[in-house]
Amino acid sequence: MTDNFRTRIISVTTGSDETVCDVTDMCATFLQEEAQGRDGLLNVFTPHATAGLAVIETGAGSDADLLAALHQLLPADNRWQHRHGSTGHGRDHVLPAIVPPHATLPVIGGALELGTWQSVVLVDTNKDNPRRQIRLSFLG
Repeated sequence: MTDNFRTRIISVTTGSDETVCDVTDMCATFLQEEAQGRDGLLNVFTPHATAGLAVIETGAGSDADLLAALHQLLPADNRWQHRHGSTGHGRDHVLPAIVPPHATLPVIGGALELGTWQSVVLVDTNKDNPRRQIRLSFLG
């Protein structure tokens, strides 16, 4: 099983602003090193209660559109029962129900099989936690 399953934890600095952070290149690098040209699945998981992962187009305004949509769905105000941290932090704990903390993606010939405009992104609305971890796991 160890030849078929490879895993690694990567660290991502998201800073003190809400962000959509493209991690596609990190996924590709991991697969170059670990998939060894094989087909399989890449599981991407962030072990945080206030972050999620998505597959979206980046660089054409979709990043900002996603954050704007999240602001409409999950306003950063005092309506939330969960109230520690910065104002509206309770919404950050609801985020993973909308933007899940995981994605499983196809790997063909050792490379991530994404659509032309698709990227893997970490969505982080929690301004109180500037460092995140992502576990990349390849099952060949």
